[in-house]
Amino acid sequence: MRHYSPDLTPPWKKQQPAPEVPAEPGLVVEEPGSGFCGAVIRCEAGTVTLEDRFGKHRAFPLQPRGFLLEGRPVTLVRPASGAPARPARTASGSVAVPGVRARVARASRIYVEGRHDAELVERVWGDDLRIEGVVVEYLEGVDDLPAIVADFAPGPDARLGVLVDHLVEGSKESRIAAEVTDAHTLVVGHPYIDIWEAVKPSSVGIPGWPSVPRGQDWKTGVCRALGWPENTGAAWQRILSRVRSYKDLEPALLGRVEELIDFVTANGAA
Repeated sequence: MRHYSPDLTPPWKKQQPAPEVPAEPGLVVEEPGSGFCGAVIRCEAGTVTLEDRFGKHRAFPLQPRGFLLEGRPVTLVRPASGAPARPARTASGSVAVPGVRARVARASRIYVEGRHDAELVERVWGDDLRIEGVVVEYLEGVDDLPAIVADFAPGPDARLGVLVDHLVEGSKESRIAAEVTDAHTLVVGHPYIDIWEAVKPSSVGIPGWPSVPRGQDWKTGVCRALGWPENTGAAWQRILSRVRSYKDLEPALLGRVEELIDFVTANGAA
């Protein structure tokens, strides 16, 4: 004789147990009740704290099926070590988001002067830029910047950010930048003659960046003064290899790059 369960709920309607996922640092989940989405920065007895992309923190209770991971319910549990989770960080200092695919590139762009500038920005902010879908291009100089901006044709859905070397009062670069008045373009700069100087001397292992006489190629003069072979490409790779995070860069550059990223990813920018 067959025996039937008193529970006549069809199997497809029964709530299945959600998989348990350790609340490791950097794991990005959504709390469906509030819609808050963020990376795990701390997991303690009974609660997990998330940080969203704007730096806002919220703590939530650890409960069965309490979170969504890639759209699917999961049960977060404390990592096996039992120690509070600490966030993994990108080279720029922001919370790392492991496993997330790069966003399709925005129409907005960031322009920098040269290849070395682009490589340095990629080294420190590359992870952030891929998540935001921001492409960085280099110009080989800014002498024709007004025409370059006009050709780009910035608009509300296609903003343009430009990073200029040696943007100080009275410089050629400052006069060129002043000619750009488009409301959807932001031109900012750092005070250094070349992007090399934006790397802290202590990170490179030198007492300071040497003074190069006016009229002499600055990069070649730096190599001579430091006793390096006069191969500026090799010298740059030597410098770049010492940059591991934002801590190796001067604040005057850090603030300007963050400003540009905020500008081209502001609400309304495609």
